[in-house]
Amino acid sequence: MKPGNIVHPRVLCGRLKPILSACLAGMLLLTLASTVRADSAKIGIVVFNGVLTSDVTAPIEVFGAASKKAWFSSYQVVVISATQDKSVTTEEGLTMVADSTIYDELELDVLLVASAYDMDPWLNNRDLIDFIERQGKQTKWLASNCSGAFLLGKAGLLDGKRATTWAGGERGLAKAFPAVHVQHNTNVVIDEGVITSNGGPVSYQAALELLARLSSEKNAQEIAEAIQFTRLKNAF
Repeated sequence: MKPGNIVHPRVLCGRLKPILSACLAGMLLLTLASTVRADSAKIGIVVFNGVLTSDVTAPIEVFGAASKKAWFSSYQVVVISATQDKSVTTEEGLTMVADSTIYDELELDVLLVASAYDMDPWLNNRDLIDFIERQGKQTKWLASNCSGAFLLGKAGLLDGKRATTWAGGERGLAKAFPAVHVQHNTNVVIDEGVITSNGGPVSYQAALELLARLSSEKNAQEIAEAIQFTRLKNAF
């Protein structure tokens, strides 16, 4: 080797330092990205045949739109069937395929239960009630739309809490679950990690209220405007 081709070790280190730094930075970014994916938060929505469409599609639209934002990108919406059959048909005739069932191993951060006009089959479904009760012990938030509150009540997750259900169903909820402090003529009720709503179009309001608590009021307002929800104040 010619003397002119010899590079002093200190010079070589100086030249390699930026390259090594870039490599290390890239490895760190990959590690952080994989960590975010591994630690992604899950919002589970329980569905079943006869479920009311808006009870499900409203939170999916709100949280789905939010998950496309950097500030909520770690959240994932998971639709969960209350039976082993993932195919579910709503009361209004919409057929959807759930991501999971209540028989799968799931770690959820939020559990939301929807409703149907006939809740008796689901209130008497021991597997479903056990699933809700089990998840209620580990999730950060519980939520229900419309008569889904009866499922939370049956699982004992509303005892001592303020809650509501479909408009007109408050007395029924209070009679079925005397330990619940049922609120009348209120769209959305929030009490210690549990949010209940009237359901139907109010499911949008409830989802945005929950989004505000999972992120911030500003972020929830951003999504409300993005999905045109704020236009409703001029609708009537």
